Amino acid sequence: MVVALVVLVTVVGCTGGDGADPVPTDVPASTSAAPSAATRTPTPTTPSPAANPVSIPGLIQREHTGSDLRLGDVLTRTTAYTRYAVTYEANGLTISGIMNIPTGKGPFPALVLAHGYIDPDVYTTGRGLAREQDLLARNGYVVLHTDYRNHATSDDDPDNDVNLRLGYTEDVIGAVLALRSSTRPEIDGDRIGLLGRSMGGGVTYNTLVVEPGLVDAAVVFAPVSSRPAENVDRFQRSEGDPIVNEIEATHGTPEQNPKFWREVSPITYADRLTEPLLIHHGTADDTCPITWSRQTTAAFKAAGKDVQLKEYEGEAHAFGPQWPASMDTTMAFFAQHLR
Repeated sequence: MVVALVVLVTVVGCTGGDGADPVPTDVPASTSAAPSAATRTPTPTTPSPAANPVSIPGLIQREHTGSDLRLGDVLTRTTAYTRYAVTYEANGLTISGIMNIPTGKGPFPALVLAHGYIDPDVYTTGRGLAREQDLLARNGYVVLHTDYRNHATSDDDPDNDVNLRLGYTEDVIGAVLALRSSTRPEIDGDRIGLLGRSMGGGVTYNTLVVEPGLVDAAVVFAPVSSRPAENVDRFQRSEGDPIVNEIEATHGTPEQNPKFWREVSPITYADRLTEPLLIHHGTADDTCPITWSRQTTAAFKAAGKDVQLKEYEGEAHAFGPQWPASMDTTMAFFAQHLR
């Protein structure tokens, strides 16, 4: 039982504390394995013909798959949950991650967690959202934290950076489908939510507009802009990242090819959102300005969508003193929509 205590294509994301290693260990690790699961393929709404594959309409047209959720080594045993290394299939790639399964009799509702930007060269499996992974599992959720492609032991996608990392959205959609198609008795495939942080907030926005109805509800913390050019300017162009030249050589600048940049923004497709969305953002966030969340919220609301923005006075990007209160609100939100 949950205890109620108390979006854009991301070109690079905000770090803000997401690089912390995962938390607790009550008992030394051992090993375990589990059988694979069948594939479930949704029927997406199809936009106009011949959409650019590197776009939100291109993702909408694609027939996404997610399957073969496999539990590997036990990484941690606590009194509240067991933490496993996992893999699953997403659109033909094998993606790694971790899964926390609560102790006790399931099935439990499940959450897919989408982490913020961590340099893939230093990233280790399950890294990021450590506090959330732990707390949510202790409160009765199966937690699947995806590593994304090009991270940890996931398969590589050499075009992912030039293509604005849209592949991360495919990995999150695949994670939900893999959970839903799993035959594991601990997982309730009819109750699934999303939680994304920073860059993962943008991935969550994309997922919600690409696959309406895929999940029951979503929460994002300190998300990036839902307009990709703003992220490129803030996190890459200002740092002299050479990938910007490759992106613009391939897709054009916003001035040269406004259609492309409009079509890689989830807010262009705000009318497709069908699930309730909760956004947390601190007023002192100097990594991802709160203005971005205010603008995104206004756009979703203008489309008549169920979106809430919770502002935290003086809170920075990583969320410190007010993180417990934000998680109380988060768990109450999921309890309302997933139960």
